[in-house]
Amino acid sequence: FKGALDLLARQAGVDLTQFQRKGDGQAAKQKETIYQALEMATKYYQACLNRSDSTLNYVLEKRQFNKDTIAAFRLGYSPEQGEALVRFLLNKGFTQDTLQKAGLGTKRYKGFGDMFRGRLMVPLMDPTGRVVGFTARILKDDPNAPKYINTPQSPVYDKSRHVFGLHLAKESMRKLDFAVVVEGNLDVIASYQAGVQNVVATAGTAVTEQHLKTISRFTPDVRLAFDQDAAGLKATERAIPIAAKVGVSLSIITVPEGKDPDELVKKNPQAWRDAVSKQQYAVDWIMQRYQDQLDITSAVGKRQFSDHVLAVVNNLSDSVEQDHYLGKIAELLGVSTDALRHKTSLIKQVAKPAKRSFAQPAVTDKERADQISLQNKILALTLFLPSLRSYLDPLTTDMIQEDKAKQLLQQLKANSTANPEELLPGAEEYGNILSLVYEELYKDLEVLELRYEAARLQIRRIETNVKTQKGRLALAMQTANEADTERLLEAAKRLDVLLKSAKETTN
Repeated sequence: FKGALDLLARQAGVDLTQFQRKGDGQAAKQKETIYQALEMATKYYQACLNRSDSTLNYVLEKRQFNKDTIAAFRLGYSPEQGEALVRFLLNKGFTQDTLQKAGLGTKRYKGFGDMFRGRLMVPLMDPTGRVVGFTARILKDDPNAPKYINTPQSPVYDKSRHVFGLHLAKESMRKLDFAVVVEGNLDVIASYQAGVQNVVATAGTAVTEQHLKTISRFTPDVRLAFDQDAAGLKATERAIPIAAKVGVSLSIITVPEGKDPDELVKKNPQAWRDAVSKQQYAVDWIMQRYQDQLDITSAVGKRQFSDHVLAVVNNLSDSVEQDHYLGKIAELLGVSTDALRHKTSLIKQVAKPAKRSFAQPAVTDKERADQISLQNKILALTLFLPSLRSYLDPLTTDMIQEDKAKQLLQQLKANSTANPEELLPGAEEYGNILSLVYEELYKDLEVLELRYEAARLQIRRIETNVKTQKGRLALAMQTANEADTERLLEAAKRLDVLLKSAKETTN
């Protein structure tokens, strides 16, 4: 309702802020200014694209987008100078604060400059067509630079809610009564040009409840066309309970020859048009995938198959549907439904979160945010600059906050030369976060500065961990007996040695 009201007010020239409370009015004016800055940036990037022969050649020849498609999606180019857009918008009366909130400018060591440089710019638009941010694709072959970076969270852009291409796809979605969800924004553009226009994209394979709620306003039939790899399989498994909760029918499109939609459209547009009409219900697709991967005639294969598929079936909200699939699984494996129901109850018990057996010092939201920011900085540095990975040697997984970050730390320590694509399969969303951190903070620094920064981050991460661990030890000492107190003091001494050793190594 609010979005419709805003749209109609703009068309009628009515200022809604006069009807809002004082605080709400200020926030609305700030958002409107951000929208204006983003719109002007989009026009600026479009003009830059028309003046860049090499970028136009990339879009027209390599990507094979025609001029109508380029205009429909308002594609552009960000100059490499580093301050071109910022200078342009500041001269138009926008402030640094507005540009930073809009995700167009950022503070670096050398001052305030453009967020995006030397990239193909793909505007992200809301359902009414207003620009809320950008996806930026690198044009040069640089192994140390992220291929894609996105606008950070802003007052007008929320990645967990944004559905790319919806403003152009919604009428086709209504008419055809189904929506196709792909991984990449360029997949959407290629499909649109091929005539399949009811196609949208989320940020990678991370389909959220808000994404599906937004799409369900236009159709209850949602078809995923993700990569046919392990990440795509896991993404589908995660999406099934969300779809059941929202009330949409989720099915899967198998892209021929394992290609992504963009590749298939270039090679055979008709094959893509045929593929979107040959969907398979998500649970059936998952069963087929695991059936192809496992030997379900063996005891081990039956156990592994039931482990994976029952975890999915347990998340179905409809009891009749659950019963249907229990029967199908029992028939396929040659086991009784009673055995499957017993295993289902065990899976549910294991899935319950374990209760903490000991108290821990409270960590404030700010402290946790600071710790995550710190770990993301050193992981971003070492992910894109393999020569700095030795600075990770003293770090352990208990110094890291999140599972995806713990896993990446282990991979970085084990792979001293691997590139980011090899280290982040199935974790594209986290990779995008680290890409943005690297792009914002470190891309233009000299090697010596980067080494100093890696050493500083290493020490800070260890210091933070030592402080946290000592807090836990102090808490445990309050109820410890004499023997336990001596053991806890020894543990505290080891923490001091760890910190001292790290400082001596980097000095």
